[in-house]
Amino acid sequence: MTIREILTAPDPRLRQVSAPVEVVDDGVRALMDDMLETMYEAEGIGLAAIQVNVAKRIIVMDLAGEGEDPRPTYFVNPEILDPSEETNLYQEGCLSVPEFWEEVERPARCRVRFLDYFGKEQTLDAEGMLATCIQHEMDHLNGVLFIDHISRLKRDRIIRKLKKEQRLAATA
Repeated sequence: MTIREILTAPDPRLRQVSAPVEVVDDGVRALMDDMLETMYEAEGIGLAAIQVNVAKRIIVMDLAGEGEDPRPTYFVNPEILDPSEETNLYQEGCLSVPEFWEEVERPARCRVRFLDYFGKEQTLDAEGMLATCIQHEMDHLNGVLFIDHISRLKRDRIIRKLKKEQRLAATA
């Protein structure tokens, strides 16, 4: 497995809409293994393929708590079905928007249809943190970042800070 570089905002590649996966084969499984290893290394709970510069509709997640055994989940070509009208607010962060957290409102529950690690179709009913994480990662597949759900003022401030940090890192 390989640790891959995670793209960070405002990288324009994060704004690409990801293409569907035609077949879940060994190459796709190797990518998902790399993504999971990259996510664990970065101490994240979810990662979309576009975040490692692969514009495919693939997500990996693991919501296991500290001290719990890992529970990786793989989503290929996920689709959200039946989002609830009821919403929740969660403090969200993102490996592509490092060190920034903001409250985002999303549907509290949803059903997700997807292909699993072996290409078998699955359906999952999600609520709470699981529903939030799935929706957050699926946004990535459509070129949307969590900061697109907050005020323009806050979003612009975050982008300015990220650009400044990237400039400073480039000159170091």
